[in-house]
Amino acid sequence: MEHKVNEIKIGYKEKTKPLLTIKNSQDVSELLFEHWDKDTIGLFETFKVVLLNNSNKVKGICELSSGGISGTVVDLRILFATVLKSLSVAIIVAHNHPSGKLMPSESDKRLTDKIKKAGELLDIKLLDHLILVPNGEYYSFADECIL
Repeated sequence: MEHKVNEIKIGYKEKTKPLLTIKNSQDVSELLFEHWDKDTIGLFETFKVVLLNNSNKVKGICELSSGGISGTVVDLRILFATVLKSLSVAIIVAHNHPSGKLMPSESDKRLTDKIKKAGELLDIKLLDHLILVPNGEYYSFADECIL
């Protein structure tokens, strides 16, 4: 009896070499704000991950989810599938608060802790979690020493 199974292929292609090196939260906030859709940043939450190599050079930015006015769902399996597929060694995650409120919610803090712990199991470092608001200001978990 012949059993049929699906073939699984994993690939990652760089179109450009990583150029921008992230040195601090200001660098990443400017990069993210530049690449955020200004028409929707004040309408609904979006969650993104910045993928980094071992020199903290940006390999890319991936939008993982977008949701409603006060939240979006982040599936850690999809997050880490993306990180692993891109062979990234460090990440910075970010989401926006359409309300303009910079302070993280308790669910923001729990999610950050969950991502950090999952990353530790895979030797992937979570360098920061940023919250961006429509006027370009940001909150950095690393800067506030709660990462």
